[in-house]
Amino acid sequence: MKMYLISDNIDTYTGMRLAGVEGAVVHEKQELKAEIDKVLADKEIGILLLTEKFGRDFPDVVNNVKLNYKVPLVVEIPDRHGTGRRSDFITAYVNEAIGIKL
Repeated sequence: MKMYLISDNIDTYTGMRLAGVEGAVVHEKQELKAEIDKVLADKEIGILLLTEKFGRDFPDVVNNVKLNYKVPLVVEIPDRHGTGRRSDFITAYVNEAIGIKL
């Protein structure tokens, strides 16, 4: 299975291309939807990498793929500006998921 990157900036795209991962750079919601449709049509792609900005800016599009498709696995990655998540992201996620404060 192949990986595919959809990025919002050329730097992340270039770095992943150097690692052998194909992808595209998009900025608008319609461009993102078109790229995701292309990925869903390609049965060889098993992992879809998205920069975190898409999850923040277009959560409806990203969550639709995460909730309604088993393949590809959607992984949100930080871009060159670092992660947009809080420093206690994992602890808060576990607290929310199982209701136990760590």
